[in-house]
Amino acid sequence: MKDPHKVILYPLATEKAVRLIEKENKLTFVVSEDANKIDVKRAVEVLYGVEVESVRIVRDPKGRKKAYVKLTPRFIADEVASKLGVI
Repeated sequence: MKDPHKVILYPLATEKAVRLIEKENKLTFVVSEDANKIDVKRAVEVLYGVEVESVRIVRDPKGRKKAYVKLTPRFIADEVASKLGVI
């Protein structure tokens, strides 16, 4: 298993990321180039103590690799984001 701190580089705090936190229970992270969905899921679960329902990975125009992480209904993305300082 990859080191979770090397998989998750940092959380994003854009307008879209905040909207996803509030409306869809999703967190947005910039992840390492070699990270895949399984690595991201494990890293988020280990680092933040939550259960992940799904992960989507996309490339943005700046060349970053972003992961949209949907949490299970048991966990509230708003609470996790406030601990991270995103909102």
